[in-house]
Amino acid sequence: MTFEPTLDFARRLDAQDPLREFRQHFLIPPAPNGSRDSLYFCGNSLGLQPRTARAAVERQMQNWQELAVEGHFKGETPWMHFHQRLQDASAQVVGAKPVEVVVMNNLTTNLHLLLVSFYQPTATRYKVLMEGGAFPSDQYALETQVRMRGLEPDDAIVELTPRPGEHTLRTEDILAKIAELGDSLCTIIMGGINYYTGQVYDMAAITKAGHAVGAMVGFDLAHAAGNIPLQLHDWDVDFACWCSYKYLNSGPGGVSGVFVHERFADQPDLLRLAGWWGYDEQERFKMRKGFRPMRGAAGWQLSNSAILTMAVHEAALAEHMAAGGMPALRRKSEQLTGYLEFLINRLELPKSRLEIITPADPAQRGCQLSLLVHQNGRDLFDHLMEAGVIGDWREPNVIRLAPVPLYNTFEDVFHVGEVLAEWAARQ
Repeated sequence: MTFEPTLDFARRLDAQDPLREFRQHFLIPPAPNGSRDSLYFCGNSLGLQPRTARAAVERQMQNWQELAVEGHFKGETPWMHFHQRLQDASAQVVGAKPVEVVVMNNLTTNLHLLLVSFYQPTATRYKVLMEGGAFPSDQYALETQVRMRGLEPDDAIVELTPRPGEHTLRTEDILAKIAELGDSLCTIIMGGINYYTGQVYDMAAITKAGHAVGAMVGFDLAHAAGNIPLQLHDWDVDFACWCSYKYLNSGPGGVSGVFVHERFADQPDLLRLAGWWGYDEQERFKMRKGFRPMRGAAGWQLSNSAILTMAVHEAALAEHMAAGGMPALRRKSEQLTGYLEFLINRLELPKSRLEIITPADPAQRGCQLSLLVHQNGRDLFDHLMEAGVIGDWREPNVIRLAPVPLYNTFEDVFHVGEVLAEWAARQ
């Protein structure tokens, strides 16, 4: 597509957008002066509230009021099986079979649970590979998992870093490091998208290379789920987890999703931390000793479902599915992000001042563009916020902007470009 830097062009694209109605399905916070909606470009941190979310919670509050404990078994949405209501849509989001997914807990809790099962080091195969500068929760989870096995993080954890002068990892360097580690590599755990740079990793190639040396391969999909097309089953990924509050718009601290490949569905002896809700539901209420897991990812559940947050998640997933799922969202996402990139590049600022460190190749990025601001970065961020552009500041000098296809418009992107141009003009 050939972009134009005009409001009329942006409005024409919005008029042609098959997803334009979905903006009205979300609650957008006001700009600081209250005269209009903010330009919300922070869905990579917290997605907006679906208008249906409040009613979804109210329905469960009503069930609690009227049914109390019987709500586990009665009513239109018995809580006993509520997680199953989320299974099909979650499977579609990540490209999985329903038996391979379950919604439960929060993201880092689930990462720990999965690492118990899929990081099982031996005396010779104990290395774990991750990207350098991963989100801190992932770093801390791995550090503690390694120490629990009596190992030292500095020895067991291998971090991938870009080549000197580059901001993102080259796929060939990732694959070369996997081959180099060879028989010493126990587990690979990487973000599907790096939270800082916005780079999408080649998960299919990484998984294939990891399996070739006998390693388990998993991904933290916090910034990928609901953002880019995923095919976890077909890529042969062993395990993955994601949060629901970014591109899946399920509220602050919302529930997390888990993927465990079908090949592990019938391995009840696979080491795991067990809980009552993961026990075979046909026998669960017999209260017997001796853990017998449910088949598939559901066997990793610990406790009964957090119904109020799951109710929000169900409402949010319904919006995602109504929009046509990832194929439709991805088409608009590539255009929105491409338009923002076009407007930023038109500023013609030297890289010594500002550069986009997210890959230019649409196949290697999702919604997010990360701006590395070498001079006066905080001044630019404050200027954006004062103008009603809600983005995200990451130390020491990166601003993340994410135009989300469910609720952002091309006119939104145009106005963000105007605010950036105002700042650039006074530099």
